[in-house]
Amino acid sequence: MIELKKLSKSYAVSGSVIQALKPTDLAIRKGEFVSILGHSGSGKSTLLSLIGGIARPDEGAVMVAGKDIRQYDDAGLSRMRNEVFGFVYQFASLIPTLTAAENVLLPTAFGGKQARADAERLLGEVGLGDKADRYPAELSGGEQQRVAIARAFIRDPAVVLADEPTGELDEETEAEIMSFFERVNQERNVTVIMVTHSSDLALRAGTRLRMKQGVVERLS
Repeated sequence: MIELKKLSKSYAVSGSVIQALKPTDLAIRKGEFVSILGHSGSGKSTLLSLIGGIARPDEGAVMVAGKDIRQYDDAGLSRMRNEVFGFVYQFASLIPTLTAAENVLLPTAFGGKQARADAERLLGEVGLGDKADRYPAELSGGEQQRVAIARAFIRDPAVVLADEPTGELDEETEAEIMSFFERVNQERNVTVIMVTHSSDLALRAGTRLRMKQGVVERLS
């Protein structure tokens, strides 16, 4: 599903060059659940951004379903991100003037009655079936994050990229969301790539990677 070939990325910071990702080869099969464990600054979020076509590499290639995403222009990258990937970040970043259901529907540009039904179904799967018409200000932080997780699945993505997706959740909700990720991974064959600093959460994945100073190490 995803193949990285000699992928690398550096940033200039205060006159110095920081190599966020050193040349990396990595293959991720369709339907894998992959965790990327590492401390802040280890390069794991950079790796996720490169896979999702949000950042462009200095060198190397990202192959998604056999296609080198360097060949896409900005419009092509946007289309790929919308059609292939679902994104979940640590913070929900909901639109305050839209309801929970409308926020979930954003990637579909409010795609009609069927899409609305899909949004309500996904909200139910993350435990918010009765709050589809609530606005973000009427939801707790954890509930807002669950809306963001539902939003990531509205386009039926082949791959979900999750960057610290449970960082703002309490332990009970975290367990529910991890079970949700496991269920869609197993039942729908969705590839899940999750960045985390939690060793316990990393163990929930079938494939575990660790990042340190821009180097990717396979743990299992």
